[in-house]
Amino acid sequence: MLDYILIQAANGLVIGVLFALIATGLTIIFSILKIVNFAHGEIYMMGGYFGYYVITLLGVPPFPAVLVAMAITFLFSVGLERGLLTPLYSPRIERKADYGILITFGLSVFLRNIAIILFGPFPLRPPSFIEGDLIIGGLIISYDRLVAAGGGILLLGALIYFLNRTVWGQALNAVSQSRESASIVGINSERMYMLAFGLGGALAGGAGALIAPIYSLSPSMGLVPDTQAFVIVILGGLGSVSGTIIAALLLGLSENLFIALLPDPSRGPSYANAFGLFIMMLVLLVRPTGIFGRQHVAME
Repeated sequence: MLDYILIQAANGLVIGVLFALIATGLTIIFSILKIVNFAHGEIYMMGGYFGYYVITLLGVPPFPAVLVAMAITFLFSVGLERGLLTPLYSPRIERKADYGILITFGLSVFLRNIAIILFGPFPLRPPSFIEGDLIIGGLIISYDRLVAAGGGILLLGALIYFLNRTVWGQALNAVSQSRESASIVGINSERMYMLAFGLGGALAGGAGALIAPIYSLSPSMGLVPDTQAFVIVILGGLGSVSGTIIAALLLGLSENLFIALLPDPSRGPSYANAFGLFIMMLVLLVRPTGIFGRQHVAME
């Protein structure tokens, strides 16, 4: 029983790291653009497919293919932002939040259906990062999961450095707090919107490419992670990257331990998502802004 709990805890931490990648992208988009991106799960799905075809068609090794997939997803997301979201920055649009919800929700349906047409409805799976399993006593975990977790930690570390130590990251933080104040010091807000949406998409795409060798790719693969990402963002606090990372790790760990400790483990996965929502409701009753949240105003 102890070995099973250890395996579930290790898997929970791996999934938590990958959820953190998806959710940090979502919270960056919200904190800068002040909209909820309902197409984030589908961008995660597209990143997985980009990685798959970079490997199978171009022959790029699996781990470098993750970086290539992130670059493609970044450009793809920037194109979506330029093509669909620029009306948000115009005074002609009065209800900007509603416009953002409608556009991104419609985009999610479109991307999911176009993926069925382009990639087919059947599951696809790229080659493993490293074949085999790591065995330490009773703890067994695949090398694919370890590589995915290690890659996710590296990407999260790079993100934190980018946001806190670079001019672009400081400009993003300035726009997230006040667009007018940022404009006074010469920061182009629309350029930051484009960067934020592209960066958020790249993080989701990287998560999709990292998780592809562990699970199979499918056009609907973004539905559950998208829901989990929203739960994590709310738990960690809207706009807080560090809070999002901590909430993702806690949720991934607690959900897998919940499955392990349930009297009937075969039913555990069916209740895992409900368990996450239950934790979110408890936290919001005590702290409505989330664990590390701050108040945000809507886009002017």
